Amino acid sequence: MKVMVINGVNLNMLGIREKDLYGARDFATLKAFIKEAAEELDIEVELYQSNHEGDIVDKIQACYFDDVDGIVINAGAYTHTSIAILDALKAVSIPTVEVHITDISSREDFRKISYISLYAEKMIKGKGFDGYKEALMYLKGKYGK
Repeated sequence: MKVMVINGVNLNMLGIREKDLYGARDFATLKAFIKEAAEELDIEVELYQSNHEGDIVDKIQACYFDDVDGIVINAGAYTHTSIAILDALKAVSIPTVEVHITDISSREDFRKISYISLYAEKMIKGKGFDGYKEALMYLKGKYGK
């Protein structure tokens, strides 16, 4: 099974930004955590991060041509603003799980809107790094090879 994990805007600043919300662990630690979880689940995983909406759209589209079986996405603030990312996910029709480190439903009102959730099969929020492992487990359980 091949899964693309996409992290969007400002996720590369983990460990620096708003530690009271996101904790002190940095982005390198998140990447290592995801790789370890994927290895445990016997999933081939590719990690991608960009602060640019169009680059994220390009990566989602590339998943179609690279025979990716599932997408895990934390689009950061683009979750609440990007119809383009939603449309890219819909276009490729690849099973998708949306992940958020924090519980977006308990934050500012604008964060309660998720365009990605209009396509994603599942949303995992407020579970920190563990949400990524849960997303991989979900995809493996439902679509695993």
